[in-house]
Amino acid sequence: MKITDVTTTTLYNPEAFVIQDATIFPPRPGAKGRHGLFVHIKTDEGIEGFAPESGHPAIRAVVEGTLKDLLVGEDPFYIEKHWNKMFWAVRGYGRKGIAFCAISAIDIALWDLKAKALGLPLYKLLGTYVDTVPVYGSGGWTNFSERELIEEQVGYVDQGFPRIKMKVGKDFGQAEEEDMRRLAAVRKAVGDDVEIYVDANNGYYAKQAIRMSKRFEEYNVKWFEEPVLADDIEGLRMVSEATSIPVATGEHEYTKYGFKDPIARGGADIVQPDVGRVGGVTEWMKVAQLAHAFNLPVAPHGVQSVHLHLACATPNLQVVEYLGVGEQGDKFWYTELPQPKDGMWSPYPDRPGLGLELDPDVVKKYRV
Repeated sequence: MKITDVTTTTLYNPEAFVIQDATIFPPRPGAKGRHGLFVHIKTDEGIEGFAPESGHPAIRAVVEGTLKDLLVGEDPFYIEKHWNKMFWAVRGYGRKGIAFCAISAIDIALWDLKAKALGLPLYKLLGTYVDTVPVYGSGGWTNFSERELIEEQVGYVDQGFPRIKMKVGKDFGQAEEEDMRRLAAVRKAVGDDVEIYVDANNGYYAKQAIRMSKRFEEYNVKWFEEPVLADDIEGLRMVSEATSIPVATGEHEYTKYGFKDPIARGGADIVQPDVGRVGGVTEWMKVAQLAHAFNLPVAPHGVQSVHLHLACATPNLQVVEYLGVGEQGDKFWYTELPQPKDGMWSPYPDRPGLGLELDPDVVKKYRV
């Protein structure tokens, strides 16, 4: 089998919710819409690999302008070889960021292709540990009013999620009392038996995060995500040592090399690789194994339709993020999806690869 082409599809969902968290600037009033990018790896045997990615146009440019030429004519099963070639091809401008999102997308598509060629769901190809995983309802955006926040978080609980996540660090950490009012309101609304995670999206400084963590402890918060800038590893370590709440971090790290320091230096109690950024399936699994070597749990960030498979092959998994905005997009892009039930989620056991298929009517109508 040989790769014959690498192409992309960009779609636009005009009704998608525009998010804001601690370190995203406010969207313009009434803003809606979200792009999705999808990578296709085609072969001379008619089998096609597929991967979703964030819709930034620069990712598409790297896929089509740099990485495609490294793959055409090659055997798609040589995934480690292809990963290494892509890594070195972007060394001067892409050790983090856009170029690595492009590498991640291609790597995911290669794994999807390999699983399809072998007639296996991806999680079975990777080595099944479990066939169902715990999930939590994730959202709590800072551009929600308090009423909208409570409505969303209670909605997750009503759907059977025993775990939820909301945002704090509002307005780049400048709204501490509002953070506390919103957390108190959610705790009151969902009761004491539901686990609550909070996510500051890099919005606090270290001493500020330590002070806030003491207040979060009063509401039995189960993890404190990205309390400080992702690159502030010393700050992450300080927060972790100062609070009883586990510190979760990793969504803004790239490659196993990027995860080495926060893990080894005590800045991560819960490791959160993102398959769409870290380097795809190949690198995500290595980061999960690195975390396992330090006896740390993994809780992947975003990209839930891919992470479902990886999580089923990860013995040190803690929980999988199930984003409301992710569900909104997935239901728009794809023909069919497995649904979580009672806080647990399983991939289709009989669909090869990721088991994802773009809706042809959506492609026809919303292709950019």
